[in-house]
Amino acid sequence: QVQLVESGGGSVQAGRSLRLSCVVSFVSGYMDLNYCMGWSRQATGKEREGVASIDSTGSTAYADSVQGRFTISIDNAKNILYLQMNSLKPEDTAMYYCAADCEVVWDGDSTGYRGQGTQVTVSS
Repeated sequence: QVQLVESGGGSVQAGRSLRLSCVVSFVSGYMDLNYCMGWSRQATGKEREGVASIDSTGSTAYADSVQGRFTISIDNAKNILYLQMNSLKPEDTAMYYCAADCEVVWDGDSTGYRGQGTQVTVSS
């Protein structure tokens, strides 16, 4: 079992940057040796969409809409998942969620566990 707590959201102007953090707490106290986790987002009135993921091999994946602007990373020592968001656009406005299961990240219909979310608002 895992607990996820996101932070770092806020309101910024287009072109600025934000870094989201997700503290990943495992009941066992240890991160799984084979993991895949990431971020998804949901804008008001729209379906949830996957944004980025990273696995235990270091492989990353990004949605086309954020490729080249967002970077996902993980601090394995601190069990913190990050999402560095640069060159933000108004269309990036959404609630951002982290998940410790890539099926939850990329399947918008998944009801799997996610954190409570952190709001990102980008104004033009």
